[in-house]
Amino acid sequence: MTEPERRSHTPDTAASGIERALALVGGRWKLVILFHLFGGRVQRYSDLERLIPGISQKMLAQQLRQLEADGLVQRTVYPQVPPKVEYRLTEWGQALCPALDALLSWGERQPGGPRASHGRAVRSDT
Repeated sequence: MTEPERRSHTPDTAASGIERALALVGGRWKLVILFHLFGGRVQRYSDLERLIPGISQKMLAQQLRQLEADGLVQRTVYPQVPPKVEYRLTEWGQALCPALDALLSWGERQPGGPRASHGRAVRSDT
C-alpha cells in the first residue's frame, strides 16, 4: 500500500479538516470506546459497559451507533439466543491508532504534570 500524497493546507482548509475529524471522534466517550477497540480487539456490548465506568447504557448505545454510522466501528450480530453482538474497529477506524497514540504521548508530556481540567480531576490510571 502506498503512502497517500500529503496535501498542503492553508490555515482555513486545515481548520476545516480538523473540525470534520473532531466531529467524528468528539464527545466525552467516543475516544474511550475507540481505545478499548484498538489493536484488533473485539468487545461485546457488556464488556464495553464494564470497561467504561460512568457511561450509561443509553449513551454507550448512542455512541456506538454514531461510530458505526461514521464507518469507524463494525457491529456484528450473531443469530443465536441470547443475541451476541460484537464491536471491532474498521480498517479506517484502526488507522486512527497512531494519531491517538501521539495525542496520548503529547498529553503525558504536559508541563507540570497532570492537572485539573475545567474543574475535573485528571485520572492518572487511564
